Amino acid sequence: MVRISDTKTKSSKITDHEIIRILLQNSRRSFVDIAKELNVTETAIRKRVRRMEKQGTIERYSIDVNPKNIGLGMRVLLGIDTTPQTYISTLQKLKNIDEILRVYSSSGDHMIMLECWMKDDADLDNFINELKNFEGIVDICPSIIKEIIK
Repeated sequence: MVRISDTKTKSSKITDHEIIRILLQNSRRSFVDIAKELNVTETAIRKRVRRMEKQGTIERYSIDVNPKNIGLGMRVLLGIDTTPQTYISTLQKLKNIDEILRVYSSSGDHMIMLECWMKDDADLDNFINELKNFEGIVDICPSIIKEIIK
């Protein structure tokens, strides 16, 4: 638990985790609404959020989009494996491709994970075929997200 001040007040009992949990559900929630939910002052929430922004705990605010509503009906994760020699250059190329929302360097089954939205199966097939032409990519494993549970 992080304290705002040395005195024992209601605001010293809230944690950054509680504020982050609320902001993850809706980053547009007002400080007043958050303060009411946590039973503290708006000032305490505002100061805590500003501090987390300055420290880099909160890096940015974003939105969740339903890709179907913009003509992109498939959410896809692509596991990518490369040769060790081309790993860094492949990451550099992938981060500049518009169809890719996020590029993750990962451990486990694949070296790189890509998050993409595609129109349909044909769109996904075409994209995978483009990636196969990249020097150093040795394996591409697609997973289609059927439903987001949480």
